[in-house]
Amino acid sequence: MPAALTNIRALALGLALLAAGPLASSPTRAADIYAAAVAHPGRTADDQARDALDHPAEILRLAGIKPGMQVADFMAGDGYYSELLSYVVGPKGHVLLINNPSFDRWANNAWQGRIAHNRLPNVEHQTVDLNHLELADGSLDALLVVKVYHDLYWVDTDKSNWPDIDTAALLDKLVKTLKPGGTLVLVDHSSKPGAGTTVASSLHRIEETYALHDFESRGLKLVAKSDALRKPDDPRTQVSYKQPILGKTDRFVLVFRKPAG
Repeated sequence: MPAALTNIRALALGLALLAAGPLASSPTRAADIYAAAVAHPGRTADDQARDALDHPAEILRLAGIKPGMQVADFMAGDGYYSELLSYVVGPKGHVLLINNPSFDRWANNAWQGRIAHNRLPNVEHQTVDLNHLELADGSLDALLVVKVYHDLYWVDTDKSNWPDIDTAALLDKLVKTLKPGGTLVLVDHSSKPGAGTTVASSLHRIEETYALHDFESRGLKLVAKSDALRKPDDPRTQVSYKQPILGKTDRFVLVFRKPAG
């Protein structure tokens, strides 16, 4: 999605005044680590504007990310969530900011400025081959897969732009990286019911029910979901990262847990 990572930034700048919405201002949440991460000094204007679209404090709160955790932000792009995770897991935690070469390129390597000069000392960037993911099994407390799951089913005619992926093997590996009791957070653009993966290439969307089965069939258990990113007016027929639906897609939020023991 080469346009997605740049277009969303432009859209976010236009929504900067919305960033102080009700989720951010709730007095009952003002003191928790998730709201504190969003309010952390030094975050960019682009990131602050994006908060109005993505409600990250609510998503991280739902996921139960805690200080000291080992977490991966999978296909993180410019590292928007990686920075927030850095503040939440703290100095005793560790965050992997993972991209493949395509995502590094589409993000214009913006992750470099985010972590330059030891700005986020607990964040480590990795560029990986998705067909040879070298993460240790049982090494992660949590894994974020935000608006990229559908890309694992994208079949691109330009293989130099997006390579073919052994999706089943990759998903198996992602689940194996989780510790027993570990959490996987899945956020993606909704397709119409019954679409499965058929519009992953054309619309960059995927069906929620298919996603649920995809991860439950690998042994994960659904433990939470959220309607925070729902957009009922989305017809689900337009490309997710282009106008006129950019920033207005219906997104599902699913939180899975790997059984302990």
